[in-house]
Amino acid sequence: MDYEYIKQMNEGIDRNALLDELMMMYGKDVWNYAFFLTRRRELAEDIAQETFIKAYHAIYSFRGGMTMKAWLLAIARNTARDYFKSAWFRRVQLVWEEYETSVFQPSAEKQWFVSLEQREVWNAVLSLPRKLREALLLYAHHHLTQKEIAEMLQLSEGTVKSRIFRARAAISRKLGRPAAFEGGKRP
Repeated sequence: MDYEYIKQMNEGIDRNALLDELMMMYGKDVWNYAFFLTRRRELAEDIAQETFIKAYHAIYSFRGGMTMKAWLLAIARNTARDYFKSAWFRRVQLVWEEYETSVFQPSAEKQWFVSLEQREVWNAVLSLPRKLREALLLYAHHHLTQKEIAEMLQLSEGTVKSRIFRARAAISRKLGRPAAFEGGKRP
C-alpha cells in the first residue's frame, strides 16, 4: 500500500474502508512492535488502537516518503513515546508491576518461546539497550530497509547500520556464538 493507492482511495472510498484494510494488513505488525517497545500486552493493545486512530485522522496527509508499514510503525513509536512520557503512565507502571508479579501467570507471549534456544535469543534481544533493540526489531522482524528505519527514527543510514551490527554482535556475545551476520548485510 503506497502513496498512489492512498491517492486513489481518497478519490472514491471512505476512510472507514481504508482503515479496515490497513488494520487487516498491518494490525499484527503494529501490535507486535508496540509490545516489543512496551513489553506489556494491554499497553500494546492501547498503543496499536491509538496508532490506527491517528492514522485514520491523518491518512490523507500521507505523502509516500516511506512505506505505509514504516509510516504506521513510526506513529506507533511516537504514541509509545508519548505514553512513556506521561505522568499517568509512570504512576500506573509502578502499581502494575507490583500487581503483575503477585497475580499473573506468564503471558502467552512468554509461553510462545518454549524451547531453550528461542528463550535465550529472546532474552538476549530484550536485554539490549532500547536503541539497538528497536533497530534490530524493525530490520529483522518487520523487514524494513535500513533507509526506511533511518527515516522513521530520524537517523542517518550509517547510524542505523551501526546499531543493527552492534545489536547482532551483542546477541552473539551473549549467546557465546560467532556473529551470524557480517557487515550488516542479510544472508
